[in-house]
Amino acid sequence: MNGEYLRVSPAELARAVEDPDWALEYVQEVMETDGTNDVAPSDARQLTTHKAWHAIAFLLERAAVPVDIVHGEQTFTSEDWGYGPAKYLDPDQVKLAAEALAQLPFDGLIRDVDSGQLTAAQVYPLHWDEADALEWVRGWFDPLAPFFGAAAQVGGAMLLWLD
Repeated sequence: MNGEYLRVSPAELARAVEDPDWALEYVQEVMETDGTNDVAPSDARQLTTHKAWHAIAFLLERAAVPVDIVHGEQTFTSEDWGYGPAKYLDPDQVKLAAEALAQLPFDGLIRDVDSGQLTAAQVYPLHWDEADALEWVRGWFDPLAPFFGAAAQVGGAMLLWLD
């Protein structure tokens, strides 16, 4: 199960909301042609947080981030995109997410977090007893700030889903 993101323009977001079938086809086309995480996050149209999505959600929830950066805020389709329907963040929510991420260094997020908390919360993928588990999460978390920052700079929106 992977956390997935696609930067879209406001016009593309409007079309996705109006025509969710088009959105799914568009996502598949972009993922086939652009590759995943092959370019700098600030230049990427898509990003994955791989299996770290749930740990990232756990950490951001603890930090009281005001927008759901992992799952999105609005559902625009009832169709299952892998593990439930896709959601989106509108341009204002992307801007809010970018601002929050810019102020959240990973070391601050993991302060006072231990493997027992992640295990007790049943955070996927449940390998929190490994010594470098949180460093593994850092590798998937760090690209989020420049990715969201670049989207916010151009007034972009975001499609989010788990697959």
